[in-house]
Amino acid sequence: MANELVFDSKLHSEKNLAWWLYFAHAASLLFSLGALSWIPLIINYVKRQDAADTFVYSHHNWQIRSFWWYLLWMFVGGALFLTVIGIPLAFVVWGLAWLWKAYRLIKGLVDLNDNKAMPA
Repeated sequence: MANELVFDSKLHSEKNLAWWLYFAHAASLLFSLGALSWIPLIINYVKRQDAADTFVYSHHNWQIRSFWWYLLWMFVGGALFLTVIGIPLAFVVWGLAWLWKAYRLIKGLVDLNDNKAMPA
């Protein structure tokens, strides 16, 4: 038996919002190294419950977790930067955190486009 995904206007609207939020997070990552990601983050928190019981809910969680982990690693890099010896390591941490966040945004966008839920 084939599984069919039935779209209604509410689900379509929720999916479009998640799509735009991925792009807002990506624009923030590209133009401010993620410093302005708090704007789409607030929208993720506010609109997440509207997407309850849909695969889009997992995408809001994915974006929220991506933000907080990225912020943690940016602070770790900042703490390393405060030491003279840790400065080169700080740039490595920041670079890897940026690549990891970019990967998560791309992965989320691709899975959203394929109507797949994100892993918990």
